Amino acid sequence: MLKRIGKHTIEFTEKPRIVGFGSAVGKKEGEGPLKDWFDRVFVDTTMGGETWEKAEAMFQQETVQIAMEKAGLHKEAVDYIFAGDLLNQCVSSSYGLRGFEIPFLGQYGACSTMAQTISMAAVFTESGAADFCAAVTSSHFCSAERQFRYPLQYGGQRTPTAQWTVTGSGGLIIGAAENGKFKSCEDLLNKNGGINLKKQICIEHICTGRIIDMGITDANNMGAAMAGAAADTIYRFFNDTNTTKDDYDLIITGDLGQVGSDLMYELLKKQDIDISSNHKDCGLMIFDREKQDVHAGGSGCGCSASVLCSYFLKNMLKRQLNNILFVATGALMSPTIVQQGESIPGIAHLVHLKNCTE
Repeated sequence: MLKRIGKHTIEFTEKPRIVGFGSAVGKKEGEGPLKDWFDRVFVDTTMGGETWEKAEAMFQQETVQIAMEKAGLHKEAVDYIFAGDLLNQCVSSSYGLRGFEIPFLGQYGACSTMAQTISMAAVFTESGAADFCAAVTSSHFCSAERQFRYPLQYGGQRTPTAQWTVTGSGGLIIGAAENGKFKSCEDLLNKNGGINLKKQICIEHICTGRIIDMGITDANNMGAAMAGAAADTIYRFFNDTNTTKDDYDLIITGDLGQVGSDLMYELLKKQDIDISSNHKDCGLMIFDREKQDVHAGGSGCGCSASVLCSYFLKNMLKRQLNNILFVATGALMSPTIVQQGESIPGIAHLVHLKNCTE
C-alpha cells in the first residue's frame, strides 16, 4: 500500500524488497578503491564489440543477468524492467535489454536514473501491478564524452571542475512483499537457488526530486549544477518524515564529486542541516583522485548505480550498514541547449533503504 507523507514523500507499508543485484565496471573503475566489490570488471572498453555504445549495452545485459541469478529467477518471472542511460533515446537500455523480452519502460533522469528506476519499480511492486521488477542503468566514458562534450580524438583540456564519466552499470531486482513473503515465490524460483528471506533489503520511502536550476552553464561543472537539487530533496525528505541525518547510517549522493559535495554542504547549512559527518558521494568513492586523473571525481548513470549495487548493498547484507538514504543526482542537460547558452537544471531522487526485520 502506498502512503503519501508530507508533500513529496511516498511510504511503502508492505515494503518492496531488493532480492538480487549486480554490478559491472570498466578497467579504470576496476583499478580504483572499490575494485574488490564489483561483480564484473572488464578491461576491454569495447567489450569485444565494434563500438562503445554497443559495449555499454552489454554492460546492462551483464548486470541484469547477475541480478536475476542472485535472486534465483528466470527472466520470465520478471514482470517489468525499468532502465535508462545517458545516450539519445536511451539506446544502451533498449538495445542491451531487448534479448530479455521483458516488458520495458524506458527512463531518463540523467545521472539520477538509478534512483528513478528503483522508485518506479518499487511503486509497481507495492501497488500489485507486478511481482518482480528490474531496475538498471549504465554509462560509458567514451560514449558520453562523444555525445555531451568533445570526441576523444579532439584531446580537449579538462578543467579542474570536470568529472570522469564512469564506465559501468548497476542493476537490481525488486520483489513485492505480502505478509513478509513474496507473492508466488515458490513458483518463480529456479534451480540456481532462491531468495534468502532472512537477508532482505526493504525500500521504505522514496522522495521524487524537483528540477532545480543553479544557473550553471558550464558542461564541465556538473557537480555545481546538481548540488542544489540534492540539497532540496534531502531537506524536503527530512521535513516530510520528521527525521534528521542522525536517523541514518549514511546519506549517499550519486555523483556530486568534490565541487558539488562542498556546495551541497553550504546550501544545507543555510537550512541548519549539516550532513558532512555521515555523507558519502559515489563519485568520490569509485576513483582514487590522487592516483587516477579524474579531477573532481566520477559521474555518469553508472557511477551511483555500480557503487550502490556493489559496496553499499553488500555492506547492508553484511549488516555493516542498516539504514541509508540513496540520493542519485542528475544534470538534465542537452548538448544542443548548452551550446545555445542555456543553463543546466539539476534533479535528485531519494530512495530510503533499510534492512528488513522479519
